[in-house]
Amino acid sequence: MTVIKVLNEGYVRLVDHMGSDLTVVNSARVSYAKQSLELDERDKKLIKFLAREGHTSPFRHAIVQFEVYAPLMVARQWWKYVVGSAHYEGTGDSLDAWNESSRRYITEDPVFYIPQAGEWRSKPENSKQGSGERLAWELGEKHTRELMDFIESGIAKYEAALSDGICAEQARLFLPAYGMYVRWYWTASVQSVAHFLAQRLEHDAQQEIQEYAKAILELIRPIYPVSLEQLVPDLKKEG
Repeated sequence: MTVIKVLNEGYVRLVDHMGSDLTVVNSARVSYAKQSLELDERDKKLIKFLAREGHTSPFRHAIVQFEVYAPLMVARQWWKYVVGSAHYEGTGDSLDAWNESSRRYITEDPVFYIPQAGEWRSKPENSKQGSGERLAWELGEKHTRELMDFIESGIAKYEAALSDGICAEQARLFLPAYGMYVRWYWTASVQSVAHFLAQRLEHDAQQEIQEYAKAILELIRPIYPVSLEQLVPDLKKEG
C-alpha cells in the first residue's frame, strides 16, 4: 500500500524512499571501514545504541518522500518541523524539503475539510490548547451547516472575483483558509520523520494531525522498523 486516505478528502502517499535500517548501520560503521550485508542482532543493538546516545547523523542517510493532501491547519502545524529541523536538540540539519501547491498559480476547485455533526469537539477543561470530549450531535449539526454556508459564500465570492478579472493570488483572499486542503511534497530523513511522529502521535496532539501521523507511520514502518522503534518513544513502549 502506498496511499492512505485521511479525514474525508485527504491522503498521504509514499512517493519514494532511499535506504533501510541497514543504511543506518553502514553509515555508522563506515568510521571503522566496516559494512554489514544483512541486518542481524548485532546491527539492531547498534541502532539502539545510536538512538539512545543521540548519535543521530546515521539516521539522516535514509530518506523518504511523501505527497500529502491535508487541510491548511494541519499543513501549518506540520511545516514547523521543516523550519525547526536544523535546530532541535542540537542535531544539525536533518534533511527536510517541502514544496507546496499555490493558489497564485492554480485555480482548481477548492476542497474543504468539514467536520461532520458527530466530529466537533469541546474545548478542554484544564488546558489552553487542544480539545475535549465530542459535542452533542445536535450542536455539531448546527455548526456543520454554518461552516458549509460560510464556505459556499467564500467560494461564490472567490469565483466572482475571478470572473471580474482579479488575479488568482488576490481572489484567494475570499476563500476560508484553515479548512482548505493543500497538497505538498515532503522529503525528509528518517530522523526528521521520527521526530515528527514522536510528537504528533501523542494523545494530546491535535486529532487531525494525529491521523496523518498514523498514516505516515503505517507507510514507512515496514521499511525502517528498527530505527523507528528506537527513535519514537511510543513504539519503544510497544516493544
